[in-house]
Amino acid sequence: MMAPAEAPQGAPDAHVALPPAPVVDEDSAFYWDGLRAHRLLLQRCEHVECRRVRFPPMPGCPSCGGVDASIVEASGRGVVYSQVRVHRAFSDTFAADVPYVVATVELDEGCRIAARVEPQDRSVIGVAVEAFHHDHDEWTELRFRVVPVNTADGDTNA
Repeated sequence: MMAPAEAPQGAPDAHVALPPAPVVDEDSAFYWDGLRAHRLLLQRCEHVECRRVRFPPMPGCPSCGGVDASIVEASGRGVVYSQVRVHRAFSDTFAADVPYVVATVELDEGCRIAARVEPQDRSVIGVAVEAFHHDHDEWTELRFRVVPVNTADGDTNA
């Protein structure tokens, strides 16, 4: 009897469930297309007295009700506003990932966005983070990593 063939190192395991792809709609298509191109795109209200950057994508501004918006590229920098550390996966899809942190990140542009933060053991409220892109086969996920901070002795927190 022959032993089952093993998947090549780095190849996805056929038995591992992949995270579900997002549901893309008319309002969010630009955002997902931007992530696929490794760009963080957001909407900015074009009402002259508002001009707020917003997330998630939506047809109108939640601040002033304006319907005119432009698409702007965000810096990808921000700070952790709040977070939860997941110790028990809610689905088999994420079982191999625990523990991990999902945080609300307040972007430098002023809006907030939820995403994973890595490394999870360095994520605390108020820590500076920067965006990076995690490519899946069919879509790209936004994640954040903690920004290393130099200390007085020359060490970093990374």
